Amino acid sequence: MENLKTSGYAPVNGINMYYEIHGEGAIPLVLLHGGGSTIEVTFANILPIFSRYNRVIAVELQAHGRTSDRNSPESFEQDADDVAALLKFLKVDKANFLGFSNGGTTSLQIAIRHPEIVNKIIDVTGAYQREGFLPGFFDGFEGATIASMPAPLKEAFLKVTPDNNKLLNMFNKDVERMKNFKDIPDDYIRGIKAPALIIVGSQDVMPVEHARKLSHMITGAQLAVLPGLHGSCLGEVTAKPSKQPEATAILVQEFLNE
Repeated sequence: MENLKTSGYAPVNGINMYYEIHGEGAIPLVLLHGGGSTIEVTFANILPIFSRYNRVIAVELQAHGRTSDRNSPESFEQDADDVAALLKFLKVDKANFLGFSNGGTTSLQIAIRHPEIVNKIIDVTGAYQREGFLPGFFDGFEGATIASMPAPLKEAFLKVTPDNNKLLNMFNKDVERMKNFKDIPDDYIRGIKAPALIIVGSQDVMPVEHARKLSHMITGAQLAVLPGLHGSCLGEVTAKPSKQPEATAILVQEFLNE
């Protein structure tokens, strides 16, 4: 990925969190990947576009990619606290946050738990309730094995951390988090004051109706329904190659520039 300025590890809340900084800009755009993913899996195709106009801070969350694990389950709340601690380490007072899928749910938790560091949030198909997934979605996690994990995600993890035990650990923790997915209380969502853009695919794992409901609960939030499957709009590694990331980047940049 072009425009890489620096990368490193930050000691936050008992883990070593991997981060990369690309591009230049006053208020950074923090990118939060999806479950089972690395920075490259979710953002390789769109990060270079974002970094033309922003300082971009891309991170890998607990047990994912190059970031270490802790002896406790993954949670969206803990991920939010880890990202806040990372920004403190990097001496960043305020940022924009774009999260995809599980990273989108984490972006909501950052806005709830750490509103003082949030300028704007972009939630790309990050649900806040169990009903925010297609019917039957959670059934797939019962008895799930590493064999069911998409090959591109496995390959991407092992490319940056060549350790099958760590891959299995991440998979198991991701599965447990989703099996135990807890709704975020409506009052917490209504309490979000940051400007928000909610993005969902027309054939996504999040029903469009849930995205619309979420956008109505956050005062002044905008909603964009884009064509395609889960991750298509970002050019995520399992998505079909297209020009969509360029269109999404324009949409996001206009929102950030408002």
